[in-house]
Amino acid sequence: MTQITTPFGRHSTAAEVVEGIDLSGKRAIVTGAASGIGIETARALAHTGAEVTLAVRNTDAGTQTAADITATTGNQNIHVAPLDLSDRGSIAAFIAAWEGPLHILVNNAGVMALPEQHTPEGWEMQFATNYLGHFALALGLHDALAADGAARIVSVSSSGHLMSPIVFDDIHFAFRPYDPWLAYGQSKTANILFAVGATTRWFRDGITANALMPGAIATNLQRYTDGIKTPPERQKTPEQGAATSILLATSPLLERIGGRYFEDCNEAVCVTNGNGYMSGVAPYALDPNNADRLWKESLRLLA
Repeated sequence: MTQITTPFGRHSTAAEVVEGIDLSGKRAIVTGAASGIGIETARALAHTGAEVTLAVRNTDAGTQTAADITATTGNQNIHVAPLDLSDRGSIAAFIAAWEGPLHILVNNAGVMALPEQHTPEGWEMQFATNYLGHFALALGLHDALAADGAARIVSVSSSGHLMSPIVFDDIHFAFRPYDPWLAYGQSKTANILFAVGATTRWFRDGITANALMPGAIATNLQRYTDGIKTPPERQKTPEQGAATSILLATSPLLERIGGRYFEDCNEAVCVTNGNGYMSGVAPYALDPNNADRLWKESLRLLA
């Protein structure tokens, strides 16, 4: 399998990646699009002429973001819809309200290093928000994605996945002492495995999924960590942080390509150890057997 390389890199911006790309008539959803890299991901998609829906918990912030995106891009087809990925009812309502085809789904929303919390179902909150909610969303939107015949799902993961594989025997920390970083790492491994599993199952429906590490960007994602700890020389702006998401969502280089993990706008190399949790992809995050097991467990939980 040939590793995907592109003309873009760590310092590229989302605007540079979409230059010359026309997605007029296409429809996109970006979760968590009212803050951080979600804003710049939605803005770059708007620049292509796509119709963009901002799926957000805070619709007031979403409305302000939509107005700003319209003002900066001239695109009037920017919509806001409520979505709380930790709430099954909210996800079901969003899916029920969606009409027509969907061409791009960017699973961008996320939380990091939360104090121990569980949903009413007993699911660990980072796993529920970062992964399981997005799984349920994509599952519910499958027919809308399949209607296009060449739809893409973008799963925002992190180099934090190198901190932990899926601990299938205790995903929700019922027996292990809770560790916010292990819980975060596990959820981000799940995001990558979803891209593997979705591509395997849905490729014949014209749907591909890829995962990515956006980079270290100072946003409200770090509100539980006393701010970003990454050295300044390795940090990115939100515009740079959105670049890899936008590459996977729009680039002709990714047509019919799925089940892979990218960082700095290029496919990442596999690493054999934690690598300082800085770069690369763990073999367990791309393992098709792990992806299959996680898919089945996710269906069981949602049932």
